[in-house]
Amino acid sequence: MDFLTNRYFLIALTFGFFLGARYLQRITGLKLLNPILVAIVAMICFLCCLGIDYETYQAGGEYIDFWLKPAVVALGIPLYKQLNAIKKQLLPLLLSELAGCVAGIVSVVILAEFFGATREVVMSLAPKAVTTPIAMEIAKSIGGIPPLTAAVVVCTGIFGGMTGFKIVKISHINSPIASGLSIGTAAHAVGTSAAMERSDRYGAFSSLGLTLNGLLTALLAPAILGLMGY
Repeated sequence: MDFLTNRYFLIALTFGFFLGARYLQRITGLKLLNPILVAIVAMICFLCCLGIDYETYQAGGEYIDFWLKPAVVALGIPLYKQLNAIKKQLLPLLLSELAGCVAGIVSVVILAEFFGATREVVMSLAPKAVTTPIAMEIAKSIGGIPPLTAAVVVCTGIFGGMTGFKIVKISHINSPIASGLSIGTAAHAVGTSAAMERSDRYGAFSSLGLTLNGLLTALLAPAILGLMGY
């Protein structure tokens, strides 16, 4: 049974859970069967049932972590395809992104304070709408807890990927530019993945939202938190 703890087997199993969940979601149409959410839950159950510790899994999981960064960079391809459209509306896009960045940080800090969160937790939640590698670095620099930030970022992305376009529809937002930008800003890479399933145009502006929000959050989060008394 040693093969159950083999790093390559665990990597293959992770992808198997993800692809299986994706297939189930496709044939059932249930948004609740988010592939990332299902794969995480299934993998946790598997590890717990067999008594496999996290360190053993992470020996193979680090390969997934490694390829996560180039995968995020690859989101720039649809962005390049829409470059002319972006140049024509650069100022409105930047102002919208700035507003989204500030609103995202301020709102989560206010809610965390309302529910009595400690300073460390507030610092960990502040970069929740930024893709994981950037969010963890921001959390580390402002005194947060990077592993907590990573967990919150995943939850934010899954929730945004599942509900983002429904909220956009309820809000009567029909523009692919506004929809894509808002999804990428709020739900980072997971939301961008959902946007790309719709069209390259949605995906491109979602990638733009993801990129700009990461940059602005890294630059502005310390200043915004300072103004709020942190």
